[in-house]
Amino acid sequence: MANTIGITGGIGSGKSVVSSLLELSGIPVYSADTEGRRLTDTSPIIRRKLQDLFGNDIYVDGKLDRKRVASLSFDNEMMLDKLNGIIHPVVRDDFRAWVAARNVKYCAMESAILYEAGFEKEVELVLMVYAPLELRISRVMRRDGMTEADVMRRMNSQMPDDIKRGKADFVIVNDDIQPLIPQIDQFVDYLKSYIDI
Repeated sequence: MANTIGITGGIGSGKSVVSSLLELSGIPVYSADTEGRRLTDTSPIIRRKLQDLFGNDIYVDGKLDRKRVASLSFDNEMMLDKLNGIIHPVVRDDFRAWVAARNVKYCAMESAILYEAGFEKEVELVLMVYAPLELRISRVMRRDGMTEADVMRRMNSQMPDDIKRGKADFVIVNDDIQPLIPQIDQFVDYLKSYIDI
């Protein structure tokens, strides 16, 4: 069974870039966000429970109406908790099956909400990708065409960086100043010393 790593960091920190570099180093990465979206469309368990929660018309042409779900749950903490309680366990089980199917020393899960979703219990150590707040805001505004207020609202729904940083086993700084490749190499060396191989 592969040793498991969690990759997390706030929106705009550059988790996907770091994940891609780790994949180039031979570490497969499971994207909880991408797979969560796939599972909301394909899992009969999620579909049934979401239809019970939001009504049968929450699926349009076999696909979840994500905009409608977001508008119904984003500012409603109780609804968001119910939504997460439906999706996260299925993602967790899917990740476990994905890990079991890999014949590698290491594999990873990338998730912005690794701690919030309880996914840190699925991994042996956590890598946090850190970037300064102003840089993260400008990245997300440029990437997603969002306003600063929208970006801030999404950031405020995630665990603050300083708390994530305190919980993580290793931090990579993605500030467009410090090069990433040497930090990735350091992390891979750290993995070899941290996990008994």
